[in-house]
Amino acid sequence: MPTEKKIENVKALQELLSKSTIAVVADYRGLLAAEMMPLRRRLREQGIDFRVVKNTLTLRAAKNAGRAGGEALLVGTTAVAFGHGEVVDVARILTEYIRSSKSVLRIKGALMPEGALSPEQVSVLASLPGRKVLLAQLVGRLKSPLASLVFVLSANMVGLAGVLRARMKQLEEKS
Repeated sequence: MPTEKKIENVKALQELLSKSTIAVVADYRGLLAAEMMPLRRRLREQGIDFRVVKNTLTLRAAKNAGRAGGEALLVGTTAVAFGHGEVVDVARILTEYIRSSKSVLRIKGALMPEGALSPEQVSVLASLPGRKVLLAQLVGRLKSPLASLVFVLSANMVGLAGVLRARMKQLEEKS
């Protein structure tokens, strides 16, 4: 029989999962609390909530929130980083932390509204540029052919104007 505290925990986790754009699941086995503090601080600065969770409660919350595919991720010691902004930020911060601190933290995967991601997919996600950079690159790529077309079309007009100026100058010199 579930206790009142467990029911509250499931509701809190369900709310976090419902509001988050991504929930990166990690195995923190062997990581001391003191080693986890810099990571928590860095994630908190970015508005990312990092929690050590119970697998059964999180699995129940994930099902209630409509996040499928969590069964394989929620095994063993589990911590979850709930991201509310860009999905790339959470993955990038965790992978950078693992690389820089040579941490024993290991990413198991991620839960997104569209489905679950494998650790490899989270790694690829971490290597992507942010949304603003991608939009700027897209605009640049869209603008480039148009600018080239304008340049090519205006080149004939510039040439014609140059010929007309030269002819006008020639006629002025004769008179």
